Amino acid sequence: MVRSLFLLLLLSACGASPAPQFFGAERREVTLEGITFVVFLKDDAAEVVRMGYLTRKARDRVPPLMIRAAEMVSGCEVVGPLRGWGRSPALPGDTGEARFELSCGAH
Repeated sequence: MVRSLFLLLLLSACGASPAPQFFGAERREVTLEGITFVVFLKDDAAEVVRMGYLTRKARDRVPPLMIRAAEMVSGCEVVGPLRGWGRSPALPGDTGEARFELSCGAH
């Protein structure tokens, strides 16, 4: 019983899930420079989740890659951190998840 519960918890941790504000969002996945990101798109906003483990030093290159991932899968431009309804509780510089406001122009 305990072993089954542990396995279930382990398997549920394998995939990225959106924050409650992004429930119902479109889910996309992209790999940039060997790092996989899951991007959730909703309205003019994106939540980007980095997958996998990185050393502290390897995380330095992640923030600009998160922006590229959001722009690549949305076709929109990142204009800054998401404010309002989906504001991120994460600390500035977090390389595990980020939320962005998008400018999609005529999209």
